[in-house]
Amino acid sequence: MWPLLLLSFLSLSTIIERVWFWSKILTREREVAGRVLEAARRDWGAAAEIARKSNDQPIGRFLYSALGLEYPDPEVFQLALQASADEELAAMRRGDKLLEAIIAISPLLGLLGTVLGLISSLSSIRLGDLGTDATTGVTLGISEALISTAFGLIVAITTLAFYRLFNGLISGQVKIFRQSGNDLELIYRKSWMPRPDRPAIQDPPNRTVLEGNG
Repeated sequence: MWPLLLLSFLSLSTIIERVWFWSKILTREREVAGRVLEAARRDWGAAAEIARKSNDQPIGRFLYSALGLEYPDPEVFQLALQASADEELAAMRRGDKLLEAIIAISPLLGLLGTVLGLISSLSSIRLGDLGTDATTGVTLGISEALISTAFGLIVAITTLAFYRLFNGLISGQVKIFRQSGNDLELIYRKSWMPRPDRPAIQDPPNRTVLEGNG
C-alpha cells in the first residue's frame, strides 16, 4: 500500500498542476490568435506587438517566434513556426510519461499486494482447521488483501481518465497551432515580394505598401 500511496500522491500532484496549466491557456488562446491574425492583415508591426504582449500564452510565443524575426524568407518564417510549435507542444506534454507509468504500475502493485496478503493469510491455515472458527481470521485477511488491488485499480482508472483528457486538449492545441500558423504564413507569403537587388524585402511586410511598390 505504501508504494500505491506514493503513486497516488504523484498522480494527484501532476493532475492538479496540469489542470492549472490548461485553465490558464484555454480561456485566451483563440482570442490571441484572432487578434494577431487580424492585425497581420493590416500592420505587421502591430501583430508582432500583440503577440509579444501575449508571451505568457503558448499561442502568443508560437506566433511571435516568426513575427519577431527581421524580415525573413518565407522558408525561414515557416521553420521558425515549426520549431516553436514543437517546443510548445512538448511543454504541454509535460507529466505524460509519469502518468503513463502510474497507469501501468498501479494495478500491478495492487495485485502484488493482494498476492502477498493471500500468501500470508493462507500460510496460517492447517488442514484440521478447515470448517472451524479458526478460519475466520483467514477470511478477514483475504478480504483485507483484496483492498490493495481495488486501490491500485482506482488510482490507475482515475489517472487514465485525466491522461486521456489532457491528450484530447493537446490534440485541440495541435489543430489551433496548425490553423493559425498556416494562416499567418499565408499572409506573410502574400505580402513578401523579393526584389531584384536583394533577396528579401527591407520594409515590414505590410501588404498595402508592398503592392503599391510592385
